[in-house]
Amino acid sequence: MIHGKAGKKFSRTKAHRKALFRNMATALLRHERIQTTEAKAKALRPWAEKLITLGKRGDLHARRLAAGRMHDAEVLDKLFAELGPRFKNRQGGYTRILKLGHRVGDQAPMAIIELVDTRATG
Repeated sequence: MIHGKAGKKFSRTKAHRKALFRNMATALLRHERIQTTEAKAKALRPWAEKLITLGKRGDLHARRLAAGRMHDAEVLDKLFAELGPRFKNRQGGYTRILKLGHRVGDQAPMAIIELVDTRATG
């Protein structure tokens, strides 16, 4: 039996995966919508949801925990000033994944991951 093997590795080392999701979560919070592969979008969802939950808490400890997960001060400020209060009355489910079809080059299934009440169009 294989126990304790949750999550996909994406053919990357642990440090590379951490950097990948840190960058993707920062991009998602900055732009509120990104396009990526379906598997990466599904793996990114818990990262983003936990960061938004920290933004909802809004205290100093939550800010320091979030700063440890992402290294962009501008996006960190947006998380606590704009996104946290926006989702204050929502009990989870801050992101949605929309399937797009397949990428032209390698037929990888593509998806858009976005914040549920995003005001961006297009």
